[in-house]
Amino acid sequence: MASFFCPCPRGMEAALAEELGEIALTSSTMKVHNQVPGGVHCSGDVTDSYRINLHSRIASRVLMRMAHQSYNNENDIYDLTLAQPWEDWFDVDHTIRVDVTAVKSPLRSLEFTTLKIKDAICDRFRDQFNKRPSVNTREPDMRIVGFLDARNFTLYLDTSGEALFKRGWREETGDAPLRENLAAGMLRVAGWKPGTVLFDPMCGSGTILIEAAQMVQGIPPGARRRFAFEKFNSFVAAPWQEMKNAIKPNPLPTEPTIFGSDISGDMVAMTRHNLKIAGVMFDVPLKQIEAQEVKPPTEQPGILLTNPPYGERIGVRGDSTVPADEMSVAFYAALGTTLKQRFAGWTVFLFTADLSLPKLLRLKEARKTPFFNGALECRLFRFDMVAGYNRREEAKPKQS
Repeated sequence: MASFFCPCPRGMEAALAEELGEIALTSSTMKVHNQVPGGVHCSGDVTDSYRINLHSRIASRVLMRMAHQSYNNENDIYDLTLAQPWEDWFDVDHTIRVDVTAVKSPLRSLEFTTLKIKDAICDRFRDQFNKRPSVNTREPDMRIVGFLDARNFTLYLDTSGEALFKRGWREETGDAPLRENLAAGMLRVAGWKPGTVLFDPMCGSGTILIEAAQMVQGIPPGARRRFAFEKFNSFVAAPWQEMKNAIKPNPLPTEPTIFGSDISGDMVAMTRHNLKIAGVMFDVPLKQIEAQEVKPPTEQPGILLTNPPYGERIGVRGDSTVPADEMSVAFYAALGTTLKQRFAGWTVFLFTADLSLPKLLRLKEARKTPFFNGALECRLFRFDMVAGYNRREEAKPKQS
């Protein structure tokens, strides 16, 4: 049995643990263990790593643990790395890349530690084959990951290859596309499920809509890409093929439940294009319209989930003589009014790095969940749009 660590965007650990629990129901060997900041530990057969890579929407990678022990200095790390049977997993002709992360490690240089790990792997191959693997930092065949805390060193072999948020469909993006696994985590935290109405009024290149549409259609996130484990020496194609053959698409919906719009016609066209490449075969109605002008796309209330623009994106159509912050105050005030007047009964989720957003919207959040988008601290704000919201505010008795 192997131990795995699945990193994810910080703040998404509980959502990932829940998702991995669902994936584990399809396996007799996979077990989910503890959440730690930045990921979830689990274990299982090597084929369970195939399963997680294929089905997890929230994990960033699936790392397989090779070794774990305490250390005092870089030489201990070199010795532990040298002792691992790397040749069982990959050949000397495969290219490698080594990455190291650390929390409270006493070692002074992570670059030097990274070099020691690389040297140990190369020395082991040289001792056995008189040849060493080459390093390729851009598109390596094999990624080796080291993690150091104050006392212990863990060594992993990455089973994923490219990060899992790269689903294999994205050809073009806007300025700052939301990562796919972050979008999927937000959908889960928002409590969205296929069948529930979803509306993204600032859809950009369509990431949130595409994640949701693939879930409706039953397309696993890893169905359209390749993985590092397919190059392992021990890789057996039959169970992997079986897993892919077991994918049963859901019946296509007869009525639209997923809707999007954006101020930019180019973005709407890009979303339409991206939906097609992502294999979405049903209608996702899209409109070019400013967010503060939108109306609910359906009679029944649903979930509005969006990643509002900031800075220049607000001013796509704006007057370039007006400073961005003034434009953004006016934009959010108008958006807040639209939500209050038109979206009674809806649950609204806004994902942003601007922590003053509720004040700008003049709305009180029901909940705020902290997430990190890379190093950027963000919040997923939830607003419950109660029917009669604005009328009730106006009806407050005047203070005498």
